[in-house]
Amino acid sequence: MSTKIFEGQVALITGAGVGIGREIVRQLAEQGAFVLLNDLDEALAKEAAQAISPEGRVMGVGGDVSQVDVVRGLVAQAVKTWGKLDLTIANAGLTMWRNFFDYTPEAFESVLGVNLRGSYFLAQASAAQMRSQGTGGSIVLMSSVTGHQAVEYLSVYGMTKAALEMLAKNLVIELSPHHITINCVAPGATLTPRNLVDDPHYDQSWGGVTPMGRVATVEDIANAVLFLLSPKSRHITGQTLVVDGGWINISPTPSLDFVEPNK
Repeated sequence: MSTKIFEGQVALITGAGVGIGREIVRQLAEQGAFVLLNDLDEALAKEAAQAISPEGRVMGVGGDVSQVDVVRGLVAQAVKTWGKLDLTIANAGLTMWRNFFDYTPEAFESVLGVNLRGSYFLAQASAAQMRSQGTGGSIVLMSSVTGHQAVEYLSVYGMTKAALEMLAKNLVIELSPHHITINCVAPGATLTPRNLVDDPHYDQSWGGVTPMGRVATVEDIANAVLFLLSPKSRHITGQTLVVDGGWINISPTPSLDFVEPNK
């Protein structure tokens, strides 16, 4: 008898070619799930899927989640391939460090398109499929500590993350009758390839202002996500789990000299 937590379950995750998303996929596959791994970069999605599960337990699919037809297509693809959908993680997110006074409508729409429209309609399509199956399910939205505390140059990003947490609370009303849980994970400073591109000294600068003395690893965040997807959290819904080494309790920020304020 298998002791794998997600044996036979089908999961869908967006923005998972690298970083936190990729680690979530790895852990899900390791625990017996079949996973549809999406990334904007199709080649990266396929490479990640092959690297994580050469035997085909993970399928890599490209697509821009800011487009509603794309997220609906991802749900349809998961069901076509494995016959159902049990778990969804809206992980894709877009960060733009911008001065509030210079934020353009184009940049604003780009961030909202991925972070809000993509997450909202992915949750909608996933929940509709789970409802039709009649067996419940779990959805996790990826928030951020910037949805709780202000960080300079992240006005739009922080706004979208706070909105996702309110979405999870609101959807408790409509999803609970169908035994679908919906929660958020709010990572703090986390060592990912994207963050290192923004700031090559990311782990030192943010680790120095984190009470636990280090930034999070992708494994730290993935562990929290898998908990909220698992049967161990079946009576938890509408909640946000902050994984930040205690940062939001004191909320200092390091130098943001890498940001070009007038960009």
